[in-house]
Amino acid sequence: MEKTKVAILGAGFIADIHVESYKRFVKDAQVVAVYTRSMEKAEAFAQKHKIAQWYDDIDKLLDGCDCDVVDICLPNFMHADACIKAAGAGKHIIVEKPLALTLEEADAMIAVCKVNNKKLMYAEELCFAPKYERVRALVDAGAVGKVYMLKQAEKHSGPHSAWFYDVNLSGGGVLMDMGCHALAWFRWMNKGVRVKSVFAQMNTVLHNEITKGEDNMVAVIEFENGVVCLAEDSWARHGGMDDRITVYGDKGVSYADLFQGNSALTYSTVGYDYAAEKAGQTTGWTFTAYEEAFNQGYPHELEHFIECVREDKVPLVTGEDGRDVLEMIYACYASAKEGCKIMLPFNPKVKKPIDLWLG
Repeated sequence: MEKTKVAILGAGFIADIHVESYKRFVKDAQVVAVYTRSMEKAEAFAQKHKIAQWYDDIDKLLDGCDCDVVDICLPNFMHADACIKAAGAGKHIIVEKPLALTLEEADAMIAVCKVNNKKLMYAEELCFAPKYERVRALVDAGAVGKVYMLKQAEKHSGPHSAWFYDVNLSGGGVLMDMGCHALAWFRWMNKGVRVKSVFAQMNTVLHNEITKGEDNMVAVIEFENGVVCLAEDSWARHGGMDDRITVYGDKGVSYADLFQGNSALTYSTVGYDYAAEKAGQTTGWTFTAYEEAFNQGYPHELEHFIECVREDKVPLVTGEDGRDVLEMIYACYASAKEGCKIMLPFNPKVKKPIDLWLG
């Protein structure tokens, strides 16, 4: 069976990661084309990664390129238009976070993929990050008992491209860029349980001169099963990338740092059965190893989507999941503005999410 052909839309930081992931990890896929708004940049990217075709026009790519999948790694404001065009051209689609700028755009993306019978995956890599998935497996095995609180934090000193700071292009600040990961991971860990309420606080502490967007944000998410989740996200944290999770249960706790160490650190009062490990050997503190290659989960999510396309499976993380995350983002901005909990469902009409905070 021949390889699944992929066209990459975008030629920036995240597109580099996706292409490297396809080349080094996803054996059943081949990147055959790239699009970006600059022909010079598109050609340079194609030559760097040995991609046969390059375009500065999405319509020409969709018309002239023989591909099965379109991988959207574009700035946020371009996601919806690119997805709608790609689905109309008969392509399966995986789209980087956030799914879109508005709930209306998200609904349109989901609808056009359904009408054209094409798969739409929301590319949330934390749902595939090996170390975090190792923790989820421990939780499922009963290592920490009944979960009552989750934490996820992602922090650094600011994004790599100027468009992130322009709220008209990005839709918001650090919440749209990084907070969306926490919100998606909380839903992933809660296995489809609905969100009950959101309470958030945010401000701009470091990048005031270049953005109206928030660069520091804290949000408390309450699920209907009683689990409380804390998201901490910042573009104002110096010293490099920090990404970590904590899972608290009534019989233990598990910590994982995405960029430091080669294990998750777990304490269990009852022990757990997982793979070759025996419950009697897993009480107290254990240093649970995880898959060390590609620890952020990008190649794993891409491999999963290619498998879904080739074997006609439903992606584990769908466009509907991306829409639900966007609704939570709306609630975070509104909560930070109003200074109170926002109950879900929450579907106001806005041009971009951050308008709910800026007013």
